[in-house]
Amino acid sequence: MTTNNQDSLLHLLYQGVGQVFSRSPALARLWGSTFNALRFGETPFAAMRTPLDRARIALITTGGVHTVDQQPYDMNDPRGDPTFRAIPADIARDQLTITHDYYDHRDAEKDLNILFPLELFRELEQLQIIGSLATCYSFMGHIKPPYVETLLCTTAPQAAGMLKQDRVDAVLLTPA
Repeated sequence: MTTNNQDSLLHLLYQGVGQVFSRSPALARLWGSTFNALRFGETPFAAMRTPLDRARIALITTGGVHTVDQQPYDMNDPRGDPTFRAIPADIARDQLTITHDYYDHRDAEKDLNILFPLELFRELEQLQIIGSLATCYSFMGHIKPPYVETLLCTTAPQAAGMLKQDRVDAVLLTPA
């Protein structure tokens, strides 16, 4: 069997497993408990330095959200896609889509706010509950070696640098 055929079969297997687990959270938790997850040192509590009504907020999701004119995430590589997409805070909802085969995103397609609450945060900005909404970011949440290292050492630090340059005070992380 050629490598391309093996990759295609592996992709279909992962896609099927992802769809089963998205319909059975208990099974997903059991399966997930078998992995040796990356362990980091203890994360200290960091109090907000800026009052929420003056804070610049960004959203970051692992749900594979991107604008319709951006390159979709690579669904042909069973190891995932470690890249990210910058999403303007003022983008219209009809200009966003989801490319991610490893979870059931039918509900998110009906109401993107359950995964990527951009419209809700724009309302919070209008109500002056938050100071402003910054450029937001999206990743694909299914990353396997060797792309984990790429994500940790290259793309995540790039996104963090962009957040810092944009003077973001806090982010809301939304996993898929």
